[in-house]
Amino acid sequence: MEFTPISDLQQLLASMSPVLNDGIYAYVMVASDTDLRGLDYVGCMKEAEGLTLIVPEATAAERGLSVLFRCQWITLHVHSDLAAVGLTAAFASALGRAQLSCNVVAGACHDHIFVPAGRGEEAVQVLRELQQGSMPSQ
Repeated sequence: MEFTPISDLQQLLASMSPVLNDGIYAYVMVASDTDLRGLDYVGCMKEAEGLTLIVPEATAAERGLSVLFRCQWITLHVHSDLAAVGLTAAFASALGRAQLSCNVVAGACHDHIFVPAGRGEEAVQVLRELQQGSMPSQ
């Protein structure tokens, strides 16, 4: 796999290209020793209290898992450097000004933002406005 991550904040903001993924997702928590084989999940974090998973809402329902947060998933289609400074602060601040909570998961290539279910399109619009405002003047 070959890729060149971007670390410059202005370049990251100007090219973040937010995309709303299909579906509704759910944050759930399961025991640390849960066998995850065959479980459809998009994120996992091990904590002292157990495993926090991000799963399709239908998966949570099928498995009888208690939903902690219903959300929509936005991917920023810019290859952000994991050591880049300021990107998360910039988009979290913009979303906060719009009264939108966000939970962020960084992958090796992209940042993923989980916002309250039903507010995904609104969040994408806020992010696109941030992106437009960060583009160099022509």
